[in-house]
Amino acid sequence: MADSASLLFNPRTYDPGHFDPETRRLLRATVDWFEARGKRRLIEDYRSRAWLGDFLDFAAKEGLFATFLTPASAAGKGDQRWDTARIAALNEIFGFYGLDYWYAWQVTILGLGPVWQSDNAEARARAAELLAQGEVFAFGLSEKTHGADIYSTDMLLTPDGEGGFRASGSKYYIGNGNAAGLVSVFGRRTDVEGPDGYVFFAADSRHEAYRLVKNVVDSSKYVSEFRLADYPVAPADILHTGRAAFDAALNTVNVGKFNLCTASIGICEHAMYEAVTHASNRILYGRPVTAFPHVRRELTDAYVRLVGMKLFSDRAVDYFRSAGPDDRRYLLFNPMTKMKVTTEGEKVIDLMWDVIAAKGFEKDNYFAQAAVEIRGLPKLEGTVHVNLALILKFMRNHLLDPVDHPAVPTRLDAADDAFLFQQGPARGLGSVRFHDWRTAFEAYAEVPNVARFREQADALCTFVETAAPGEEQSRDLDLLLAVGQLFALVVHGQLILEQARLTGLDEELLDELFAVLVRDFSAHAVELHGKDSATEDQQSWALGAVRRPVVDAARSARIWERVEALSGAYEMGQ
Repeated sequence: MADSASLLFNPRTYDPGHFDPETRRLLRATVDWFEARGKRRLIEDYRSRAWLGDFLDFAAKEGLFATFLTPASAAGKGDQRWDTARIAALNEIFGFYGLDYWYAWQVTILGLGPVWQSDNAEARARAAELLAQGEVFAFGLSEKTHGADIYSTDMLLTPDGEGGFRASGSKYYIGNGNAAGLVSVFGRRTDVEGPDGYVFFAADSRHEAYRLVKNVVDSSKYVSEFRLADYPVAPADILHTGRAAFDAALNTVNVGKFNLCTASIGICEHAMYEAVTHASNRILYGRPVTAFPHVRRELTDAYVRLVGMKLFSDRAVDYFRSAGPDDRRYLLFNPMTKMKVTTEGEKVIDLMWDVIAAKGFEKDNYFAQAAVEIRGLPKLEGTVHVNLALILKFMRNHLLDPVDHPAVPTRLDAADDAFLFQQGPARGLGSVRFHDWRTAFEAYAEVPNVARFREQADALCTFVETAAPGEEQSRDLDLLLAVGQLFALVVHGQLILEQARLTGLDEELLDELFAVLVRDFSAHAVELHGKDSATEDQQSWALGAVRRPVVDAARSARIWERVEALSGAYEMGQ
């Protein structure tokens, strides 16, 4: 049976021994750099909105970004590869210490996406060299008027008669736009209509025709507005043209949005150490705050939700790394990590904040920072609503029409995830097929709350077969999103169980976690019941899907002991 602290990232005991030596060295060096800085400096830099120059100097000195973000096809040395497992581990560390650090890394990943998907060998070599020099990258997609609606881009490229273009227009909400050695910019040609006119090209933020306007957020993150004014785009700068440019944009987001889940996990872990330690040592009415039943329930719920976040995200890594042209299941699990894991992170913080109350506002705590930063992750790389709508596209095939797939093992091997930059056309989601989700549940059929949740999952299958929204209702996105929440819970539970089996997680912890998921399913069913356009059949189904978790006071008390043991397990030095 794993103890509570071993399931969470703890800098005091962190030993990424499951990775190769260079990965272990870099992960541990990153943790040590933050720990040496100390909590006071970490918080002060956050409050003063200091640019991350010293962090980027550290990353450059260690070759951190170059090692982790150069695929094997462009590598200059053997340790360089694109390995989603170790990228996820670094996301968690950055989230643990501050989202500003993660953000500089995240938008570098996005900026590299169109480059690593490109056939432009010169641009790829230039990107690899910039990474080796410690440069960061940026992803010039969104615009002030259109957001990330790439159909409506106003970045215009006029042919120069020599095989290149002159680019003019603005981009908005572009991370690292102040410092990027290479900015991947999406635009459209003035002489070609429709999708054939799209272009992705590489720009340099230091060029005189690149005009930095401002940082659009009040943060250490530099989320820029920039304008190109007759910017020269040479043939060597062109990454993609036509439909391939459109696909590169969407496929880059497919790669990048996955990183939000593990960043959310890191934020929650640091905040949990603070919250449990504070609550355990605060005396109210003559006894510790943690003596109150509602406090124990809230902190226990927060803990098991966080464990669920980690289990789901770790298992999703395996599907990313094992993906290929004939196995695109990651296209469901990806928006799940983006939408479900990050919103679970919000719930975890809210539960802890209800316990520590005013302490959560104090300037000398990490928690005040976490409470703000956790809100951002569900809103980046597409809103919750956008990703829920995407998840719904897979519901019928996933629930009702499974096929045989080879078993996907745990993927911690030192391999390059080359397929992520060879995803091909960004369409055909309706053809993606899945293995039978029931297998994961059947392995834990004797766990009371897994069995109770399985009843609800089976009921959802019945809903899809007998009461699914018709053509007219399908235009009611508000109702569809309620259905999407129910489906997302089934997928969430499935991958949690798969990872539990692979890691030998004890069944008592799973039982407590699934008690929470049973309550969640019931709450979303009640929400569906109340939707304006819900039919009588749908209303009846919704109330029939409500279940009460199997209560076991002794089990809950033992899980609480694990949570209580987090008190004092970690505190960042000053």
